[in-house]
Amino acid sequence: MKILVAEDEPMLLKTIELKLKKEGYEVISTPDGRQALEQLEKEMPDLIITDIMMPYVSGLEIISFVRQKMNKKTPIIMLSAMEQEKVVMEAFELGADDYITKPFSLNELAIRVKRLSARRG
Repeated sequence: MKILVAEDEPMLLKTIELKLKKEGYEVISTPDGRQALEQLEKEMPDLIITDIMMPYVSGLEIISFVRQKMNKKTPIIMLSAMEQEKVVMEAFELGADDYITKPFSLNELAIRVKRLSARRG
């Protein structure tokens, strides 16, 4: 299973990548929203993990791109330090499948990835 991770915090991006690879997933890491969109245009992953606040293109714009422009149902997990209900609600309205507030446990992330991938079939 291939997972795209979009996160602008370099240490967190590397940590997530290492954890997911250890769990047996193929990981495509992108340090900002623009590179995430470029990657999505090349190849659609099986699951997307994206930060909300990133340079160039936000996580909300990534969700919108995947759901509206590409018309894909690829599972999307949002990450953010923000606990603003309005932003979380907007993410879900745009089509996010799950939301994790930073800081979070890598084991929790791995379980949520496993749950979404199992649900996807």
